[in-house]
Amino acid sequence: MPPMNWMALKNRLDEYEKLMRLDKPIGTLLLLWPTLWALWLSAAGRPDWVWVWVFALGTLLMRSAGCVINDYADKDFDPHVERTRERPLAARRVSPREALLLAAGLTVVSLLLILPRATPLLLVLAVVAAFLAASYPFTKRFFAIPQAYLGIAFGFGIPMAYAAQLGRVPPEAWVLLLANVFWAVAYDTEYAMVDRPDDLKIGIKTSAITFGRFDVLAVMLCYVAAFGLIAWVGLGAGLSWPFLAGMLVAVGLAGYHYTLIRERQGPACFKAFLHNNWVGAAIFAGIALDYLLRGVRPF
Repeated sequence: MPPMNWMALKNRLDEYEKLMRLDKPIGTLLLLWPTLWALWLSAAGRPDWVWVWVFALGTLLMRSAGCVINDYADKDFDPHVERTRERPLAARRVSPREALLLAAGLTVVSLLLILPRATPLLLVLAVVAAFLAASYPFTKRFFAIPQAYLGIAFGFGIPMAYAAQLGRVPPEAWVLLLANVFWAVAYDTEYAMVDRPDDLKIGIKTSAITFGRFDVLAVMLCYVAAFGLIAWVGLGAGLSWPFLAGMLVAVGLAGYHYTLIRERQGPACFKAFLHNNWVGAAIFAGIALDYLLRGVRPF
């Protein structure tokens, strides 16, 4: 193949990488942490290592597919927003047809990952998860708080993890999913506060707009609800002080977020959003450490 063709292929792959947000892993991490919580809790600290790898890779693929669909849905809005106008679809460097084919390919591969060991229940949940990921970007047209829908989509790895390891989805899995909804509303409202002026101009609905002057209060109340529900699940599973220590760290981080968002300055709000990676990590560390100190080895 001539050198120029190799260069053209490299440039095209670079555009696909940006479209999938592989250069910005925060979204994948915010998907991964709740899934890991569920994998450890459902298996009492000893998850099936094959499922851990399958869910980790599936999380990356589905988050990437969701980003592609999001940009497809927002292709007429993103050119009018400073932060998004240079995205591949908004800048017309990737065609809508290419984007749809890429999203479809990523979704199919993620479904194929679970197929060899999937039960009928897990397959049904996987199809629902794919639907949620594909439909979320369009909810910004008519839902007052689309971040709640995002929380369901981002947290659907929770019931899937329970189904994979237990063959059923117990009530605590749905409580953990509800906790993730509150957490997602908290962190994605921080994100939406950055784009609020642009979103008001173009008519997109977000929680930051819906909450209005009560946005900071709403974020903090959502943190309280999320942490309370996670604590209820953890204590119900018999976890003790290491888990509570992890929760305490998460609470402290949320308190730090308040100092970042209270003035509603874009860069500080975005920093708070990114910082939620450490909230999820602290909770997982508490869960994993609790089992380790009781002599439970994960693999």
